[in-house]
Amino acid sequence: MVYSETVTRQREDASLEENPLKAYVTVYARFTPEGDMEPLCLEWEDGRRFSIDRITDRRRAASRKAGGCGIRYVCMIKNKRVELFYEENYRWFVTAGTS
Repeated sequence: MVYSETVTRQREDASLEENPLKAYVTVYARFTPEGDMEPLCLEWEDGRRFSIDRITDRRRAASRKAGGCGIRYVCMIKNKRVELFYEENYRWFVTAGTS
């Protein structure tokens, strides 16, 4: 029993380790009366904010570049395509190389 708890805890800790291909960001979102979540703006760790101009796709998907899965929002920010992911553990990330 102790072994399985230790392995589970190690897996949980490993999933929280920083991945150099993921950039975790703060996201400001709107919740509709129907319960849908719509990201409006993302904020980098240094405080820069970028408004999301348009969401072109929303679906459950895996990140091919950085790993992990969740809900992928394909967004347009300043005429640039950005893949924004909402992970199961309630964290938002974009793949590295997006700025």
